[in-house]
Amino acid sequence: MLQARGDFDVTLTPHAGPEGGPEFGRMGIHKVFHGELDGSCEGEMLSVMTATKGSGAYVALDRFTGTLAGRRGSFMLMHYATMTRGAPQLSVTVVPDSGTDELAGLSGTLAIHIDDKGAHSYTFDYAIN
Repeated sequence: MLQARGDFDVTLTPHAGPEGGPEFGRMGIHKVFHGELDGSCEGEMLSVMTATKGSGAYVALDRFTGTLAGRRGSFMLMHYATMTRGAPQLSVTVVPDSGTDELAGLSGTLAIHIDDKGAHSYTFDYAIN
C-alpha cells in the first residue's frame, strides 16, 4: 500500500435540496488538491440533520482529475459520513474500477483532516494494480 499526503481547498455551493423539510441539504463540491494528489474534484453531496443537535449524515460522490504521484488520470470517490452528537465518523473510498488512464486499477481510502482553524488536509492510502 502506498500513501500520499497534502492539503486541499474546498468550496461548497448550496443547491435546492430534496423535498421533506429544512433538515435536508444538497451541495455542489469543488476541491483543489495540493501535494502528491494534484488536481481538482467536482461532485455532489446530500446531507440531513436530525432534531438532536450535532447528529446527522451525508453522502457524496466526486470525480478527481489530475495526477497522483506523477500519474495522470481521474477516479471517483464515494463519501459516507455520520455524526452522532458531534462525534464524526467518515469513510471516503475510491469507487472500484473508476480509475482512468495512468490511474486505471486504482483502489484506496482517503482520510480527511480538518485542523482547529478549518484548514483541510488528506492522507490517501492507495494501490494501483
